[in-house]
Amino acid sequence: MDEYIERLVDLIDPATHRLRNMTVEEARTRILNGSADSVLEIDGSFALVAREGKRVRMARSLDRPMRYFLAKRREGPALIVSDRIDAIHRHLQSEGLERQFHPSYTRMVPAHHVVELQLVGCPDPDPTYTRFFTPVRNALPADLDVIGRSYIGALADETAKWLGGLPEREPVGVCFSGGVDSGSVFLTVYHVMRKLGLNPARLKAFTLNFGDGPDLRQAREFLDRLGLGLFLETIEADPASLDAAETLRVLEDYKPLDVECASMGLALCRGIRARYPEWRFLIDGDGGDENLKDYPIEENPELTIRSVVNNLMLYQEGWGVGRIKHSLTYSGGLSRSYARTYAPARHCGFEGFSPFTRPAVISVAEGIPFATLSSMSVDRLYSLKGEIVRRGIKAHFGVDMPVFAKRRFQHGAIPVEHLRRRLGTLESDYRRQYLAIYQ
Repeated sequence: MDEYIERLVDLIDPATHRLRNMTVEEARTRILNGSADSVLEIDGSFALVAREGKRVRMARSLDRPMRYFLAKRREGPALIVSDRIDAIHRHLQSEGLERQFHPSYTRMVPAHHVVELQLVGCPDPDPTYTRFFTPVRNALPADLDVIGRSYIGALADETAKWLGGLPEREPVGVCFSGGVDSGSVFLTVYHVMRKLGLNPARLKAFTLNFGDGPDLRQAREFLDRLGLGLFLETIEADPASLDAAETLRVLEDYKPLDVECASMGLALCRGIRARYPEWRFLIDGDGGDENLKDYPIEENPELTIRSVVNNLMLYQEGWGVGRIKHSLTYSGGLSRSYARTYAPARHCGFEGFSPFTRPAVISVAEGIPFATLSSMSVDRLYSLKGEIVRRGIKAHFGVDMPVFAKRRFQHGAIPVEHLRRRLGTLESDYRRQYLAIYQ
């Protein structure tokens, strides 16, 4: 037989990568031939693929999805890479290969890993995974003041780098509910802008409101307490505009909480876009709950406090690569679910950013001795996040940040019962609706 002729199709627009310390080609070289430490040194947001002969390597940052599909051709295998499943499907249609496609046959590159494939034809060997980010657990003392300063210090550093890379005079929008995460992001952006000599008039805090949700009251109280109420801008939305089928097409996933969150993200982004046709840059607090382990353990029957505090980056990566419960199609944890933030923003023409997804911030979070501080008490674990962030904000910016009870983004703009009456609740229904797109 003649030798297979392999093919790589990279559908990811190179202009979407945001690298701060090297070119895209330099980053590709590191991914192809570098050590794990050299890949970790790639500073920014990226989803990159590099190839040498039949060897292909892929890596991504936590804040964007990266998917691939291996197609069979008479000439040899074709690897199609994209940030979206539907883009892979459209490419296969253009090549007359759509009969090979099913959404579950696509694969997601897990965050913080280099994935290597060999394009050698049928049968295709399994990929190999090399972790490039391994923060040290329990590295910090059990001192909430030290932890708060370290955490918000890392948040401020990443925010400063992001602000420094934006075009001069471009406005900055914070997706804002007045909760701990969006509140700390807003205050960090505001104070870092002043420190860098940037004009805070560029800044707005956008709060979504369907008319009867609690977030608007919370957001207004948060800013008014600090004398910053002039930055608040309400984005009004109509509950009738919520459409689960549309969200599923944009999100490309069917987990109920992510469908709810992405629906709110679409409503917020559309409202901002309608009011400001030229607006580009948004910043949010996605990843803050994952970093400080602030999710209701009792809502997930698979979790115990021991599994939460004793597993490296459990909420960021799920159970991890090579584990029985790791999904090849969807990865796990925030590595999977960040599409709830990324996809609505991209769909509406925004470039989003969350400093909580940066390795430097996650490293501090993983260094927190959660087991010691919580004494393995769920209630104490839940109380840590607000206290850590509050102390850090006070230490760096000298302000007393209001801290309210935790509430999910999707449950703040509209009452939960109204949201679920409009969107439904069953994962099986969402899964069936999503798969029907390709039937």
